[in-house]
Amino acid sequence: MLRARAWRSLHCTICAASAVVTVWRRLASVADRELQQSSPPTKKRWLSWGRAFDVLALLVIGFVIWKLLIAPRSLREADAHPAPQIQLATLHGPQFTLAKHHGRIVFLDFWATWCEPCRLSMPMVERFARKHPEVDVIPVDVGEPRGLVAQYAGQHGIDHVALDNKSLAAAWFGVIGFPTMVVVDRKGLVRATWPGFNPAVELNMANAAAQLR
Repeated sequence: MLRARAWRSLHCTICAASAVVTVWRRLASVADRELQQSSPPTKKRWLSWGRAFDVLALLVIGFVIWKLLIAPRSLREADAHPAPQIQLATLHGPQFTLAKHHGRIVFLDFWATWCEPCRLSMPMVERFARKHPEVDVIPVDVGEPRGLVAQYAGQHGIDHVALDNKSLAAAWFGVIGFPTMVVVDRKGLVRATWPGFNPAVELNMANAAAQLR
């Protein structure tokens, strides 16, 4: 079910960008017809407006992609709420519980082995974890068997993996697509949920950690 939600989430993003492109194409088609029927001086004006419109269309498309995919993530005090007290098996070691991490900032990185954007995000998240031992970064695989996750984690150098094989934790935290980062503060409050691939995830995690210190 989560995989279907992930595809729907991605589909909505693609649809938004596609809608902008569709409108641009229709307007460009109308402009082209007018241009063919115009006198030379008018054609010059149409060409000038056409170039300006092309630039505007590219700016709008760029803004849509930035807003939906890579806009900076933030923390909002008003949205804070208690994190569910989950218990998850891990690939190596004892069960993971948030209670054991009380008093520390926790980043829960929800992902799956089939998720292509996760492959891009994981190295950045792991790099942040190595640079910032004062916070806890927990990769959480969702809905997959231990053997598959162990093989994948070994191939990609992912440490301290928690296993949400029944997708219960993902449901409790409202995860609807991958990757999704959940930020939990020292008091055990969820302070942010960042869905989707984010090229600036390291910077956002560093800013969040600094704010919550």
